[in-house]
Amino acid sequence: MTEFSEGQDDPFTPHLAALAVLDDRGVVVGWNRRAQELLGHPDTAVIGRPASEVLVDPRDLTAAKEAAASCRRAGGWFGVLKARHRDGRLVEMGVRAHVLSRDERIREWFLVGALAVDVLEWQRDLAVLDGLYRRCPIGLVVHGPDLRLLRVNRAIERFTGVPAADFRGLPTGQMLLPDDARKAVDRVRRVMETGRPLVYSEQFARLEQDPARERVALVSSFRMEDPSGRVLGVTEMIEDITERHRAQSRLALLDQAGSRIGTTLDVAETARELAEVMVPHLADHASVDLLQPVTRGEEPAQALGGAVVRVGARSVGAQQAGPPHPAGEPVEFGPDTPQARCLADGRPVLEPVLPPDWFSMEGRQGAHAPDLSAHSLIVVPVAARGLVLGVMSLWRSRRPDPFQADDLTLAQELASRAAVAIDNARRFTQQQQTAFTLQSSLLPRAVPDQSAVEVAMRYLPASAAPGLGGDWFDVIPLSGARVALVVGDVVGRGLHAAATMGRLRTAVHTLASLDLEPDEVLSRLDDLVDLLAAEQEAAGERPVGEQVVGATCLYAVYDPVSGRCSVARAGHPPPVVTAPDGQVALLDLPAGPPLGLGGLPFEAREVELAEGSLLCLYTNGLIGERHIDADLGLSKLYAALTRPATALERTCQAVVDSLVSARPTDDVALLIARTRVLPPAGVASWNLPLEPASAARARELTSAKLSEWGLEHLAFTTELIASELVTNAYRYASGPATLRLIRERSLVCEVSDTSHTSPHLRRARTTDEGGRGLFLVAQMTERWGTRYTREGKTVWTEQSLAGTLA
Repeated sequence: MTEFSEGQDDPFTPHLAALAVLDDRGVVVGWNRRAQELLGHPDTAVIGRPASEVLVDPRDLTAAKEAAASCRRAGGWFGVLKARHRDGRLVEMGVRAHVLSRDERIREWFLVGALAVDVLEWQRDLAVLDGLYRRCPIGLVVHGPDLRLLRVNRAIERFTGVPAADFRGLPTGQMLLPDDARKAVDRVRRVMETGRPLVYSEQFARLEQDPARERVALVSSFRMEDPSGRVLGVTEMIEDITERHRAQSRLALLDQAGSRIGTTLDVAETARELAEVMVPHLADHASVDLLQPVTRGEEPAQALGGAVVRVGARSVGAQQAGPPHPAGEPVEFGPDTPQARCLADGRPVLEPVLPPDWFSMEGRQGAHAPDLSAHSLIVVPVAARGLVLGVMSLWRSRRPDPFQADDLTLAQELASRAAVAIDNARRFTQQQQTAFTLQSSLLPRAVPDQSAVEVAMRYLPASAAPGLGGDWFDVIPLSGARVALVVGDVVGRGLHAAATMGRLRTAVHTLASLDLEPDEVLSRLDDLVDLLAAEQEAAGERPVGEQVVGATCLYAVYDPVSGRCSVARAGHPPPVVTAPDGQVALLDLPAGPPLGLGGLPFEAREVELAEGSLLCLYTNGLIGERHIDADLGLSKLYAALTRPATALERTCQAVVDSLVSARPTDDVALLIARTRVLPPAGVASWNLPLEPASAARARELTSAKLSEWGLEHLAFTTELIASELVTNAYRYASGPATLRLIRERSLVCEVSDTSHTSPHLRRARTTDEGGRGLFLVAQMTERWGTRYTREGKTVWTEQSLAGTLA
């Protein structure tokens, strides 16, 4: 049997069919070679004999007579009869009979026969061909060699809405939009020239008479040739896959949105990502407007509506003439606009076709539209956890097809996904703001008044790492015009690290008020960290044996009278000192263990700093110890400090610019202090023997020096203070005492002795003869206290010089 793909020729074609001629009596008068091949009878054995005797089996005689009668009545007949082969077997034949008339008296019958199986296959081929043109759901288009349409089937008629007969003779692509027509012509020409078939080529097929409707077709093309190889044209099978294409595009857009929306915990960036996903895949213009509290990281109000801010906006190509709609600007929607309605009730709005003057009818909406030629609009709420965070507006202006219900469903799904990311970003922003508020409240907000050093400070939080760090610095005025400079770093991140930092900073202030030596301060801090760790372990906040509270710290005390600085560190990077001549060096200090290890000693080192020296304290985030070579970071720090600027703030900023990236990966705390030395004329010191007359001598020396300084109005109180402090030293200490007066921001009076016994303030009873001295001292001074040294102690007082002329 011949393969259908090769085509089945008409078996009744004269050169293929068996031919016989019968006279009106049924006698065979004509017989061709094909008849002999099929039935085995030569013409000499058949011609002149009745066909019923030679060709018809007696059992089939009735059927043959009925066929002959029908042929006489109708003048022709077609059907299947069994013919007897020469060898006796029966052969099913398809037979066509036609009447032939020579004149009115003589009639003959022309019989055309073929094997019934060939006739049936040919009829199936005809039925398939008829089905392709009449009933097949897949379009069929036949193009001639001149690129004109020869024929289309009824599926194309249904696809285009144009009668099939109207296509005949039209140029290829005549009814398509120019862009789509050009691609169709190129495809047909390429197949016709190369002969290579094209299978499943996707083609946009938008019609000129209906440009707003998007159509997509799947096209397979092949070249037609006759048996001699002459090109007859190109046939294309076209399947309408518009809905499938839209579904695939929606799925692809959803997949793309999953990877592009919510890449950062930033509200504005997430809104911009949503707008960028929408354009150009779904809309020509997109805007995302969020409620103002959401942009600040705050919880939106339960009541719908409120002021909104345009956070994200995206458009295809250059905008047409119209009012601007910059991102970040407040947007006010009129009460009748779709956006206002969407915000009010939290429901989406689909307007497939906007009237031509829609922007004038709704002026406020038009004032914020990206393109006044927009013809279709979708507005959906951006909602999460039952709260409306804002609205997303989608316009179409360049794409001619309007939005449909499926587009609205897709927009709602994308807005819903983005809303979850926006809400997460909002909540993260809220948490970050809370944490930063806590952290900023724990860090010093201003440099306290003191005369020892000029200070510039910077705190730079990490932008890439989650949570807050525990870096901190501090400047603490001490007695005797001294100042404590502190910098530290708590291990870990988050609120816990910030809270621990606040507790350590408070502890440092408390210890500094005791005037302890730097190594003693670190030892007390070490005990505190051990206590905090024990508390957390008892509360089950950390596994046993795992260090959860750990910190490094550097504590320095500078004395502007002597120009000496005592420094100790606990696992912290050592400070960098820049001499007045520009020489930079790393201060050589014992490393000391980090706080929290316990049981290991800390050592302090005292160095002399010339006036104008720079003391640079920092955390390891500045030199990048965790991420890059620390030596490289130190070399950059040296370079920035080698030629310091006159203004210390500029020097501090130069260090930051040189070492800190735009998005630091670790918190950075930086403190740079320029040392000062009090002039000798502002300091007076005397050694006094411990004898009864020393109190009077102290009063004389104090009175004379205050007169010299022009502070006579403080002479009485200062004489009384000096006399009382020297008297206490005489009574309770041994060895000589030292009286020192310091004039700086306040008047400092100090008495030092070799005793470590601390004086105590108490209220004397009426029967007591003494005990009122320190009480009087406390009443007449702003501050007073005791600091201990290795040689003994110093009792000091401070009186305000406010309003005193220098």
